[in-house]
Amino acid sequence: MSEKPPPIVIGIAGGTGSGKTTVANVIIKRVGGHHISYLPHDAYYRDLTDLPPNQKAMVNFDHPDSLESELMIEHIKQLKKWIPVDIPVYDFSTHSRTKKTIRVEPQPVVIVEGILIFVEQKLRELFDVKLFVDTDNDIRFIRRLQRDIAERGRTREIVIQQYLTTVRPMHLEFVEPSKRYADVIIPEGGLNEVAMDMVTARIESLLRQKE
Repeated sequence: MSEKPPPIVIGIAGGTGSGKTTVANVIIKRVGGHHISYLPHDAYYRDLTDLPPNQKAMVNFDHPDSLESELMIEHIKQLKKWIPVDIPVYDFSTHSRTKKTIRVEPQPVVIVEGILIFVEQKLRELFDVKLFVDTDNDIRFIRRLQRDIAERGRTREIVIQQYLTTVRPMHLEFVEPSKRYADVIIPEGGLNEVAMDMVTARIESLLRQKE
């Protein structure tokens, strides 16, 4: 009896507020959630529980070193072997990992989503399909401002300061250059119906080949 083929791993990258999650949700809806495991890079921020508040405030959360990508790499490798993983749950209001984890079961498709996932070569090498969501800077900033205030307990002033001091510089240094590794660049993300039709058709084709 032949071994079960490894899952298809899809990486979705792009700047903050570009619409990566929307693209992931469109794929999940069209391909079927029962076929897909989902790993957000945001869950893998390093635990800063033991750092005092003044030092936490100095951490650059938009630099690749702020994320435990080595743990994500290990989890993807496990899912490719059809082994379940327990991903961290991160509390953005306190910049610390909670005691909780989320069990992710292996599925025929693994979606990995994050701003910096194409920056790390070892992570990049695990992706069968690499998508980059490309959205205008002003739209991305507005989305980030709205999200961080509504979901992460930040003030407008803190969001603007962080955007100017780390988010924008790190986007220019790391995120934008990583676009060159993408197989497909999707302008306007999940709102781009033509691009999403092509992407989902490709994924469905790969799934049929695996079967």
